[in-house]
Amino acid sequence: MKTHEKASHCIVTPEEGAIDRRAIQDIQSVSALIKHILDFNESQQKKCFDSKPFLCNICFSEKLGSECTYFKDCSHVYCNSCLRDYFEIQIRDGEVHALNCPEPKCTSVATPAQVKMLVGDQLFSRYDRLLLQSTLDLMTDVVYCPRPSCETPVMQEPGDTMGICSSCQYAFCTLCRMTYHGVSPCKLSSEKLLALRDEYLAADEDGKKFLEKRYGKRVLQKAVEELESVEWLEQNSKPCPRCGTYIQKIDGCNKMTCTGCKQYFCWLCKNMLSRGNPYDHFNDSSSGCFNLYVYVFSLSCL
Repeated sequence: MKTHEKASHCIVTPEEGAIDRRAIQDIQSVSALIKHILDFNESQQKKCFDSKPFLCNICFSEKLGSECTYFKDCSHVYCNSCLRDYFEIQIRDGEVHALNCPEPKCTSVATPAQVKMLVGDQLFSRYDRLLLQSTLDLMTDVVYCPRPSCETPVMQEPGDTMGICSSCQYAFCTLCRMTYHGVSPCKLSSEKLLALRDEYLAADEDGKKFLEKRYGKRVLQKAVEELESVEWLEQNSKPCPRCGTYIQKIDGCNKMTCTGCKQYFCWLCKNMLSRGNPYDHFNDSSSGCFNLYVYVFSLSCL
């Protein structure tokens, strides 16, 4: 006859004795448990890495992992001293997208945490600011407040040419960056037109489309056309020293007569000439234009 022993169940209550802590789950969820395991694994890998020697392919010195930086994507290792010098130069030059692994043709990029650890707070602040600015510059719907003391990024509404700065409340035209002028045409300075034209002509197809979206195709075409006219005038004509009317000299005498205000002036030095005897200027031996005139001339006012 088999004896059946009754299984005993040990249930411990506060009244009966101390609680066995091993029977209590201290992890609230599976995801939290996985995080703890991953964190522990990473810390162990860091300890192992720190204690191993590595050869830096920049200075060719062997250093412990605790003095090196490891690029996860490519597994390349370089010493912190060499990487610090490399990253500091790139950040000072504004090349914030070039903080990658120094290995030739390697595209692995340093993490922001690695950059901050290597270059310190001051340079990292510049890196962070330039990185944000370069990202915003690639966004066609973001413009900057034109006030030099502000320059806050402003989101541009589709099809709208008015921007309102959220920081200084300045309302401006997103095309010419001047005070908002409604439906009136933009008035760009010659310097701004020149810079805009050069940037547009030097850009590739994608760059041209980006500029057209940002400034408007009409404004860019106007910049190209007006600057070509200005350059032609500067190369082929001279302004009257009295009224500024552009005069083109086709041939003949260096004594010019402005068709705008009828003022006589010298084509060579652009000085205004006497009404009574304009040729005294060319007959005066102390003049830089002495004997430099021709009697037959024609001109046209532009």
